[in-house]
Amino acid sequence: MVVASPVYYASANATLIACLDRLFLSTPFDKTMKVGASVVCASRGGCSSTFDELNKFFTISGMPIASSQYWNSIHGLNRGEAEKDEEGRQVMRTLARNMSFLMKSIALGKEMYGLQEKEEPVETNFI
Repeated sequence: MVVASPVYYASANATLIACLDRLFLSTPFDKTMKVGASVVCASRGGCSSTFDELNKFFTISGMPIASSQYWNSIHGLNRGEAEKDEEGRQVMRTLARNMSFLMKSIALGKEMYGLQEKEEPVETNFI
C-alpha cells in the first residue's frame, strides 16, 4: 500500500487522514505483513512531520514500512516542478525497488515459514 499526500501546514491532506482513520481502525481485514510506504510532496518544509504522520498508520497495524535512501519526499510548488527534483525522483525509484524486494521477501518467508502466531491484544486503561 502506497499512501501519498501533499503537505499542508506540516500535515497530510485532511480528507486522506479521515479515509485512513476509517480504513485502518474500523475495517476487519488483517493488514499484518502487508508492506506500506508513504510519500509526501511539499514546496518547502513540513515533509518530515507528514511522513511520520502517515507511517504511524502502518506501524499500528503490524505493517512493515518500505524505506528508501532518504525520507520519501519530493519537492515542487507548481505543476511539473516535482519532475525537476532529481534527488526526490531518485528517492522514489529506490523506494519502488526496495518495496518490490520487501514484498517478494515477505512472500518467500510466508511460503517457507508461515506467519507468526498473533497474541490477543491487551489494552491498558490509563485512567
